Amino acid sequence: MKSTAEVLAAARSALAGIPKEGLGEERSSRWRGARIVLVGAAWHIGVLLIADDRVFATGEVLRAVDPGRRGYAAESARERAARRQMALKGGFSEGEVVHVGWSVIDVDAVDAGGSSGPLLLQGRVPMVRWSGSSYRPLDAYVQEQIELLLGC
Repeated sequence: MKSTAEVLAAARSALAGIPKEGLGEERSSRWRGARIVLVGAAWHIGVLLIADDRVFATGEVLRAVDPGRRGYAAESARERAARRQMALKGGFSEGEVVHVGWSVIDVDAVDAGGSSGPLLLQGRVPMVRWSGSSYRPLDAYVQEQIELLLGC
């Protein structure tokens, strides 16, 4: 059985050459105001964000856009539009996908028998929580997500 680290290394190899998406963090300053700035990049693989040297649990996914002038039926829609605009203000290009609120996954802790984010070790099998409280083997999950991404 492959370890979590081995599954992720194989995923990185399979994803080589595929564009990554931006990892953003909220920043605020007196002069530039609130914005979301680029702090890294990763491949979006389901509930995971796989970077070259780390892996993250997904958080909020936005597309950087200028909301223009609109009326909103819900306050949540207004807030989401403001966050999209924060990504533009932080330097993301119009239409670019931005991941915010992600969290670092401790792969070593998982391989040692623990859990981190949506990953855990059951027996000797790395598992991923992908829907509510449902778990499935990480290797099969990652392979399926890569096939979906590549359109296989």
